[in-house]
Amino acid sequence: MTDARISRRRFIIDSTATVAGLAIGFELPNVTQHASAGTPNDPSAPLASPEIGVWVVIEPNEDVVFRIVKSEMGQGTITGLAQMIAEELECDWQKVSYEYPTPGESKKRNHVWGSYSTGGSHGIRQSERYVRQGGAAARMMLIQSAATRWGVPTHECFARNSVIFHSASGRSTTYGAVSSAASKLPVPIDVVLKDPKDWQLIGKPVHRIDNMPGKVTGGQIYGIDLKLPEMLIATINECPVFGGAVRRFDATEAMQINGVKKVVKVGDTAVAVIADTFWHAKTALEKVKIDWDFGANANVDSPAIKAFIEEGLGSQFAFVRTEAGNIKSAIAGAAKTLESTYFFPFLNHATLEPMNATARWTPERCEAWVPTQNGDNTLAAVIRASGLPAEQCDVYKLNIGGGFGRRGSHQDYTVQAVLIAKQFPGSPIKLIWTREEDMTQGRYHPVMMGRLTGTFDDRKNVTGLHIRLSGQSIRAATHPAKLAENGGMDPEVFQGLHGEGENAFGYQFPNLLIDHAMRNTHVPPGFWRGVNVNQNAVFLETFIDEMADYAGADPLAFRLAHLSNSPRTRAVLEAVADRIGWSKQAPSDLYRGIAQMKSYGSFAAAACELSVSDASQVKIHKIVAAIDPGYAVNPAQIERQVSGSILYGLSALFQEQITIREGRVEQRNFFDFDSLRLAQMPRVETLILQGGGEEWGGVGEPAMAVASPAVLNAIFRATGRRIRTVPLANSGFELV
Repeated sequence: MTDARISRRRFIIDSTATVAGLAIGFELPNVTQHASAGTPNDPSAPLASPEIGVWVVIEPNEDVVFRIVKSEMGQGTITGLAQMIAEELECDWQKVSYEYPTPGESKKRNHVWGSYSTGGSHGIRQSERYVRQGGAAARMMLIQSAATRWGVPTHECFARNSVIFHSASGRSTTYGAVSSAASKLPVPIDVVLKDPKDWQLIGKPVHRIDNMPGKVTGGQIYGIDLKLPEMLIATINECPVFGGAVRRFDATEAMQINGVKKVVKVGDTAVAVIADTFWHAKTALEKVKIDWDFGANANVDSPAIKAFIEEGLGSQFAFVRTEAGNIKSAIAGAAKTLESTYFFPFLNHATLEPMNATARWTPERCEAWVPTQNGDNTLAAVIRASGLPAEQCDVYKLNIGGGFGRRGSHQDYTVQAVLIAKQFPGSPIKLIWTREEDMTQGRYHPVMMGRLTGTFDDRKNVTGLHIRLSGQSIRAATHPAKLAENGGMDPEVFQGLHGEGENAFGYQFPNLLIDHAMRNTHVPPGFWRGVNVNQNAVFLETFIDEMADYAGADPLAFRLAHLSNSPRTRAVLEAVADRIGWSKQAPSDLYRGIAQMKSYGSFAAAACELSVSDASQVKIHKIVAAIDPGYAVNPAQIERQVSGSILYGLSALFQEQITIREGRVEQRNFFDFDSLRLAQMPRVETLILQGGGEEWGGVGEPAMAVASPAVLNAIFRATGRRIRTVPLANSGFELV
């Protein structure tokens, strides 16, 4: 059993509401105010029942409401969190629902709900401990209340499915019947969590509690669907060259379009049209004559950016992250040296729902309705743009039609919505980006190159590896002050290549150096699903295959030989190899590849089987992916996340890229930034390993990183060509 000693201050109980019930909050200061939480489809609506706590509400009618601050983007985080609370609470899963508290209310209460950020595969793994503790404490109090009523010892009672039983007498009662009395009890100091072997709900593929029918029928309200009384619609045109500005604009023709209310300048860099419908706003915006000052970046193009980054591969200065032995001596004394250079492009998030936000501003209050991955960041953006004190601002979170990192750290669209609303006080203004605006004003996956150098002795034993990365730092753009804490280095560049921790480099080589030459461009980078582990896995795992070939070793055996201190990595590799039949001869027209990497606290590996026709037509027949996140909360959801992430990653591998010409993004829509079609998607088989331990890993991103190098390695087996530049379309390959 796992013991967790919890002080009374770390829970909240409030029995002052007009409807009696039990409410428990976890690891948070005492709070008795009512929350301004809404339902998922109407987040600004008042609560259906009075607020009597912070995290858990149990009402006399047996309804159980969980307060969730993480964002649901299809990944199933809300259901996973609810499963963990319900597991320890022993409540009726069919009675569970959830609500979103607002970040404004959290700020007023000294951030009682903790972080609102959902990204980095953190949704489950950073919350699991305290949500389980809260569920367990609530169960203990409910049981104690029933035991007191019956005059029996608590150890003779137990709970199942929101019902409390006394074994000796056969008596039973429900949670709702004792919730009022339980709310008056002191919070237990010693809370015992279930042993994982006793879990009944965690680890089960239970149905999701978010609005799945509504996603099918169109009933679910996303940000772009929101309707408010007297709402107007805006759309915007930002300077197409990053760093440019608006000199002047002429709105004469635009104002003649039916339904147009106003044409406004937004900051120094954009022009927006406010109208009664999106179509009227879009049509009018096309009529606005804008005189742009494109600035110094107007002459930058993709070849110049690549040359700038390539220069960093040979730079004498670089930030060192991981080092062992003496790589310079290893290179100097090597009997054989292998060297390969790789390129990974800018990528757009390309969410199905383009960026949008709704804002209403008055001199007294500013409210925003936003599909956001980070309510804290969104609220900060609203406060900053509104010019009002924090207590006069709030944000209502809406369902997200795709995030992938775009709707987290970067809140440019929220700022725009508020700035527009300030020029039309009192009316809710919904800003909707066109697809073209969304494609050309992104916060892109950073462009990166890698040069890998491997050294061998005269017996073909590996003596060293040098990984030089050159390219952008996301943190330099989003949190430049934090770089100073690491001497200017951005540790996130090295995902999958760290010396230890959740992104650890698992291979053991006598001499090792992993460093980064920072080369930032005018194109703004952002956190794109998987972030830096995407290119790092491609660079490393395809080069590992090259090293294995030179050494005359089987790619799997070579990896296992250099992973002697990484048993969980070995386990996922062996699992995918066994399932794909690695030890058996493949049919004559099929070729296999394999890859691994640890990231986001999870161990992942992939093996694929493909064929190539006409030298360039690639058909992936099967991908087997294994992931070990420590614990599997909802296996069905893990399978969906693995398949979906592989789709996202393969789209980038084969056909997606953002290129720059005259300082601006060339791609405009899905016709030139395309995703895989259903017929191109391979069959994906997911193997879930549970290594346990203290570390919980993520599942939304680790698997996508290993699928791409596995495919590249298989393509080499089929064609004899090592492809080191992404996307493969640039090398003439097509996925069929």
